[in-house]
Amino acid sequence: MASSLDDLLRTGVRGRTILVRSDLNVPLDTSGATPRVTDDGRLQASLPVLRKLTGEGAAVIVMAHLGRPKGAPDERYSLKPAVDRLEELADFTVTLAADTTGKSAAEHAAALTGGSVLVLENVRFDARETSKDDAERQAFATELAALTGDNGAYVNDAFGAVHRKHASVYDIAALLPSYQGDLVKTEVDVLQRLTGEPVAPFVVVLGGSKVSDKLAVIENLLGTADRILVGGGMVFTFLAAQGYSVGASLLEDDQIDVVKGYLDRAEKAGTEFVLPTDIVVAERFAADAANETVPADAMEESSFGAGGLGLDIGPASGAAFAASIATAGTVFWNGPMGVFEFDAFSAGTKAVAQALTEATTRGALTVVGGGDSAAAVRSLGFTDNQFGHISTGGGASLEYLEGKELPGLTALGQ
Repeated sequence: MASSLDDLLRTGVRGRTILVRSDLNVPLDTSGATPRVTDDGRLQASLPVLRKLTGEGAAVIVMAHLGRPKGAPDERYSLKPAVDRLEELADFTVTLAADTTGKSAAEHAAALTGGSVLVLENVRFDARETSKDDAERQAFATELAALTGDNGAYVNDAFGAVHRKHASVYDIAALLPSYQGDLVKTEVDVLQRLTGEPVAPFVVVLGGSKVSDKLAVIENLLGTADRILVGGGMVFTFLAAQGYSVGASLLEDDQIDVVKGYLDRAEKAGTEFVLPTDIVVAERFAADAANETVPADAMEESSFGAGGLGLDIGPASGAAFAASIATAGTVFWNGPMGVFEFDAFSAGTKAVAQALTEATTRGALTVVGGGDSAAAVRSLGFTDNQFGHISTGGGASLEYLEGKELPGLTALGQ
């Protein structure tokens, strides 16, 4: 059983430096002169633990990453935009170090006072953070731990990173008294409800671009989920597996036989796959592209022929998906139904999101599985409190549902 943040607070944190792994990996708009955070959901979710610790007089050092730099400083992946937004949201002082464990980090850590927060620059600017070499990761973790002085502790509150065997997630836990942050605890509690005995009917909604990203979770949910609704770019591999032509739509040819196997096994396992009956097909991939709705089994009969691209599920499918969700006791959703960033192709995602809010209102457990799904519901005008739970870690959520061991949780004794 992992020790909780409340366990740490009971030991007393005033006068101590607490190292916190937070998830500040937020999407940025880099089109202007200054990068801007476009979705601060992960920052908002990180605040409660930071407030608890600073409120009790702790000096807090935050470790976080943004994007996938190549193990060296890269201004494009600096945490500065995220920290600027965090400071706007926070009711405590926030400072950004210019490095991870170098001179700037050491000087700021030494000067840090209770009730304040120091954010280290992107931990992935140091190649040892993600190294496959245990000794390299452990050396970096030792430098991070040293920033806390003689009486430090470690809190992992970055659920979006717990599936990574990284220095700031895994190795650090062996060097300091370690605790599970409230955000991680909440995420795990929700996922345990999904994988334990979910209230039936259990409906899973899967979208996004690649079916290959979802194969393991489909495998693990066959026989557990009552229905799996499939949309997004991944649906075209399912339609191809049924023998339908999909034009120029996204298609993973090498997964067609795998998908056929799932479709064959599903009925025996007691899980129903629900696929779209109509598709919004576009002339090209653009917000203003000409488009029309056609039956899912006749996509190449649109005006655009074999060059047409499926960019959303159609209105009949959106209504059918919503009707299926309306009967659910538990719903897990990961992946948009179409290219929601373009208004013309956002209706399917809106229909699913609206159905989840209504299911939440009537008491069903509704879980939005992070990543693009979380960004979609916010960009389409929904608020977090309209859903039972919005995960901060899409990849971590999927791996948990796949039944994989998550290193960050293992390190905490979970």
